[in-house]
Amino acid sequence: MRQPSSSSFSPYTSIPPKSVMDTNAGDEIVVEILPTIRTYRSGRVERLQPTDFVPASLDPPTAVLSKDLNINPFTLLSARLYLPTLSTAADNSRKFPVFVFFHGGGFCIGSAFSSIYHSYLNSLVSRAQVIAVSVDFRLAPENPLPAAYDDSWEALQWISGASGNSEPWLTEAADLDKIFLAGDSTGANIAHNMAVRFGQNKSPVEGLVLMHPYFWGKERIGSEREEKEGVMLKSKDADALWPFVCPGTSGLDDPRVNPTAEGGLSLAALGCRRVLVSVAGRDLLRERGRLYFEKLKQSGWEGEAEFWEAEGEDHVFFLLNPGGEKAVEFMDRLVTFLNKK
Repeated sequence: MRQPSSSSFSPYTSIPPKSVMDTNAGDEIVVEILPTIRTYRSGRVERLQPTDFVPASLDPPTAVLSKDLNINPFTLLSARLYLPTLSTAADNSRKFPVFVFFHGGGFCIGSAFSSIYHSYLNSLVSRAQVIAVSVDFRLAPENPLPAAYDDSWEALQWISGASGNSEPWLTEAADLDKIFLAGDSTGANIAHNMAVRFGQNKSPVEGLVLMHPYFWGKERIGSEREEKEGVMLKSKDADALWPFVCPGTSGLDDPRVNPTAEGGLSLAALGCRRVLVSVAGRDLLRERGRLYFEKLKQSGWEGEAEFWEAEGEDHVFFLLNPGGEKAVEFMDRLVTFLNKK
């Protein structure tokens, strides 16, 4: 598992130590994508948002238990598993749906082991009574796409038992016929692309939850033409991110980042039975999330789709302010979606 080290510069570290900064004072910036990452001519990578790692544990407020597991020791692919409280004999024999989560961060920052995701998943697991698996995949630019996609697919094969996994939380307590794929921002992009692959394999999962998904395209649509002040994401940074993390791409209309582009794979083949798309009213990515939902309904896909928008909120607000009114409302909607019969 990728863990922070006191003796080396972690690939998740936000700002290099002062001595490194001083040594490279004349280093030229090559790529700057705000508020995420900066790279230099020397090859140095500076991640601009801190990742505070927290250990797996028993969470007293929710009584949710978590643990970390290695999936592939060669690529360092790993995951954090979350188990709801088993307080009765009925709980011990119960099978829980599986919520597979892919973290955001522009494919190049963040971790499944960070406090912001750990806290949110503890709350969700307690409320929704699901087993969660938070996947820690390789990051760009050191490991450009499709590394994160490949890791995520490998993790899903491990979760389903197709790769010989014998983890008891999954083999004994999980209902593997009810797997939900989910993620925020670029993690939602990963979740969508995994659902596409399940569709290609004719093995649909139960659901797909796209939280402020990072989809983009060459041509501006709707409010993307406006440059709003005081918002987290800017169009120029959204333009720069995809070719930075996926240098082999065909461009911003690559179907992996623009699933509604002409000539791409029809959303009718999406490999899930239900979809929940959520967006925020002030988020740059709002238009793409809404378009995805509309195109999915028009595609001939035979599943059930829901759309939820938080007016006046910005990108991933529910993680940054989980106690806010809209964040609580979204949690309620998510729990209802996961528990729907």
